[in-house]
Order: sequence, then C-alpha cells, then structure tokens
Amino acid sequence: MKKWVWKFGFVLVCVLLLLRGLYGQGASIGDVNNVPTEAPSVKAAIIVCKGMIDDGLYESIHRRTEFAIGQEAEYLIYEISTYGGLVSAADEISKYFLKAGKEAHTVAYITTEAMSAGAMISVHCHDIIMLENATIGDCAPMTIVPNQKLEGVEREKAESFIRGIFDRAAKANGYPQALLRAMVTMQIEVHRVKNITTGKYEFFETDQLPKDPNKYDLDNKELAVRDDQLLTLIASDALEYGIARAVVKDRAGALAFLAERDGVTFAGEPMVLKTLWSEEMVRWLNSPAVMAVLIMLAMLGVYIEFNTPGVGLPGLAAVICFVIIIGSKYLVDLANWVEVALFVIGFLLLMIEIFVLPGFGIAGFLGITCILFGLFGMLIKNPPDELPWPRDAFAWKDFTDGVLGLSVGFVGFVVLAWLLAKYLPKLQFLSGLILVPTAAKQGTEFEVSMTIPPESKTISVNVGGLGEVISTLRPTGKAKFGNAIVDVVAEAEFLDTGTKVEIIEIQGNRVVVKAVGNQS
Repeated sequence: MKKWVWKFGFVLVCVLLLLRGLYGQGASIGDVNNVPTEAPSVKAAIIVCKGMIDDGLYESIHRRTEFAIGQEAEYLIYEISTYGGLVSAADEISKYFLKAGKEAHTVAYITTEAMSAGAMISVHCHDIIMLENATIGDCAPMTIVPNQKLEGVEREKAESFIRGIFDRAAKANGYPQALLRAMVTMQIEVHRVKNITTGKYEFFETDQLPKDPNKYDLDNKELAVRDDQLLTLIASDALEYGIARAVVKDRAGALAFLAERDGVTFAGEPMVLKTLWSEEMVRWLNSPAVMAVLIMLAMLGVYIEFNTPGVGLPGLAAVICFVIIIGSKYLVDLANWVEVALFVIGFLLLMIEIFVLPGFGIAGFLGITCILFGLFGMLIKNPPDELPWPRDAFAWKDFTDGVLGLSVGFVGFVVLAWLLAKYLPKLQFLSGLILVPTAAKQGTEFEVSMTIPPESKTISVNVGGLGEVISTLRPTGKAKFGNAIVDVVAEAEFLDTGTKVEIIEIQGNRVVVKAVGNQS
C-alpha cells in the first residue's frame, strides 16, 4: 500500500512539474508575441518627371531609376507634372515602369497634372498619389498639325492601341479598367455599381453591366462617365473612384501615407533625382522647332560656303549643326550606329565629288542618297539590324512629325537664302557674307577680289580676260591675269595648275572661269 502511494505521489509531482513547465513556456511565447516589433526601414528615391514626355525624358528616367535601384531604393516615387507628349515615348516609359516595379515599389506622385501621355505613364505605377487639386486624364490621340482631326478608322486605330496600353495597366496595378478606357475614347459610357457581397463599388461600361441582382445593386447604379465626354478627374474624384490611393498636401504627406499603409519607415530623407542640364539640352535640341532651325542653318551654311571661294566660317557652322543634329538623335536612341555611319559616308562621298572628282557623278549621287537615308532613318527608333520603317500608327505619327520639321527647315533655308542673296550685300557691315553681281564701271570692267604688285597699273579684270591657273581649282582656287592674282571658280570642272582659262562671268567678287585652248 505504501509502495503504491509513493508511486502515485511521484507521478503526480511529475505531472505538476510538466504542467508548470508548459505554463511557463506558454507565458514566454505570449511575452514574445506581445513585444512590439520595429517597422522595417526602407530607402526611397524621388524621380522628378516634368515637361513634355519625349524620348529624352525616357532616357533620363531610365538612367535615374537604375541609379536609384543601384542605391538599394525600395520605393521609386515618380513626381509627375506634364500635359503629355509623344505616345511612343510614353509607351516606352510605361513598359519600363512595369519592369522597374518588379524590383521596387513604384508610385506616381502627381503634383499638378498628369494629362494625356502623363496619365498613361502614371497608371503603370503600383500606386497613384495626388496632391490636392491635381488632375489626371484625357488621353485621346491628337495630331501635331493644328485644326487637323483624326476621324473614322484612323481615330479608332489610334485609340484601340492606347486603350490596350491602359488595359495592361489596369490589370497589372488594379485600377478600374472601364474608367481608364473612358480617358481615351469619348463614346464609352461608364456606370458605378455597388457590389452587395463586398460592399465596394465597381465600374462597368454600359454594354458590360452585370445581370445578377443578388450580387449587384443594379437599381441604384450611378452614371460615372457620359458617352459624350473624355474622363478627367481632380484629385478628390480620383480618390473616390479608386484611381488615386491617397490625396495629400505635400511630399511628406505622401511618404507618411506609404509608411502607415505598408508598415515601414523611411531611412532619412529620400534622395531627389532631377534631370541633368545636359539631358534637358538634348531634349530641347530634339524638339521639332529646334530641329527645323538646325536643318535650316546647316543648309544655309553649305549654300554660303559653295558660293564663296575657299573654306570658311559658314562651312564650319554647317558641320557643327550637322554634328548637333546627329549627336542629339544618337543620345536619345533615335539614331543608331548604322544611320550615323550612312550619314558620315554620304558626307564624305559628297566632299570627294566636290573637291576631288570633276563634274557630278556616281560619288555625288551615292553621297546624297546615303545622307537622306541616314537622316530620315534617325526619325524612327529601330535597332541597327532592322529596317527603319514605322510599324504602327504612332511610329508613323512620330515619323511624319519629324519629316514636317525637316520640311519647315528646308523652306526656311530657301527663304533665307533668297533674302541673303537679295538684301544682305546692301548692308555694309555684312556685305562680305554673300556674293551678288556688282555694277559695271567701264564697259565690261568690274571690281573683283585680287592681289597685284604695288607698281602694277593693272587694277581690274574683265569678262573675256585670259589667264592661267596657279592653284588647282576644286572648283575654287587662284588664277593669274596679267600681274593680278584673282580668286576664281571653275565652271562645272576641276582644273589643274597651268591650265589656261577665260573669264566668262563676274558676280560681285566671284569670278567664274572655264578652260580654253593654248592662246597667245
């Protein structure tokens, strides 16, 4: 009996000790769970995106985003303020935002407006946060030509492409698809319907309204977008409709919202990455207006250079303009190495034709062809191994806009060349820049550019005068008439030293000669 009691007491003590151990372990687990955990610290980068959306902005965004990711930024906040720009550039930026979103959390922080292409890039971020009174929307395609409208099949072709881009964003980031489509096409009517099951509102196009009255409150549906308007929302409406995640008063408010919602803390002040002055300059140089001016100045420089003997400032100015044109296109990936090489080869062939080979033949034709192919190829973004040909409606639009800029530059060159030839010589301080006919003094005697010995009585040359080439004419050079050495231009041929020549025309200080046979 005593033995049994002893065994029972031993078991009881063991059970009590086990229960106490379990109770103590449970208390420890409870204490651990009740200890407040510290929110993870993350880095953020503010990437400023202002002004026209173009290829230059895309390259800048790409550079700054890669830098921020390299600095281990986990939040990429794109500070957007734009009225839009090129659809092709906006599509490139949009696709890049989706790619960057796989490595960090992307946020479109709209400070003033994100219109047209600005709305397109904004919805490709994980979140949209808007400053009070900011706006977003209206992404209908437009043309660069004033008062020209897209109609019929042409408009639908353009709109369907943009709607597809917005559909991609809606599915990727959870924005109301019907509302995004209403930013693009005017004929889309959108209703807001309450989901009885979830208690949340959803948006549907009229022809896609749900039919189940047990799931949706169809009797109280609301018209959100009429079929005669393009959707544009201010910040408060964007928040109500689920496009904006938050409306804040400043940048600090945006960071505070993200920190509270995601349970994080931001390590210090976020880095602010703005465009470089060089990037802004490249964007400015690639604008259609500036490009037209550069083309005009380059052609004007070539024109003046070919109308004066020797090589001087106008030729240098033309070369500088062409270098700026090609360099700016190359920096925004519009010009690849093949197109640059074509342009350079064409330029060299043209110079060989002008200064080495007599007349105008195969080298000149090939040179002009290569220059044109290179120049027009720079209007289209394409890899070096692909033919530079527009592949969609917006590539065609960018191409035609570029051609329009070149055409405006050419027209400007023609007008300026005519004005320079007509009026510039009458201005004394600028008369040396262009050559025009001068008035005769006696018979066929004109004043020309020449050098003569001081003791010589020969002070002028006449049409019909005979002389000898003393420096190769390619086609310009020097010839000697009596004791006078004159700057001359050969007529459609290159002449070697010692060739006998005759003056056939005098225009200003431009003396035109042709080769003649041996004469005494």
